[in-house]
Amino acid sequence: MGFPLPSSPMKRVLLPFVLGLVSVSFIATANPGQPNMQAALGDLRAARASLQRAVPDKQGHRNKAIALVDQAIAQVQAGMAAAP
Repeated sequence: MGFPLPSSPMKRVLLPFVLGLVSVSFIATANPGQPNMQAALGDLRAARASLQRAVPDKQGHRNKAIALVDQAIAQVQAGMAAAP
């Protein structure tokens, strides 16, 4: 069972944006010299949120796309952690 989505359309749009902004802000303070990686991470998180909201009946392609985005997020985070 997943996290319940907000009921209003505005909250559905605003929630992922705010969560992404908070995440990017946290990472920016941890790694101030990586603006491109931070931007990529924010974009990937926004893409994941959009995929989560998509109609699930896509013959498994939506789920695979979510898994690939999760892998990309992990790689960006690892790259940010590895960089000086």
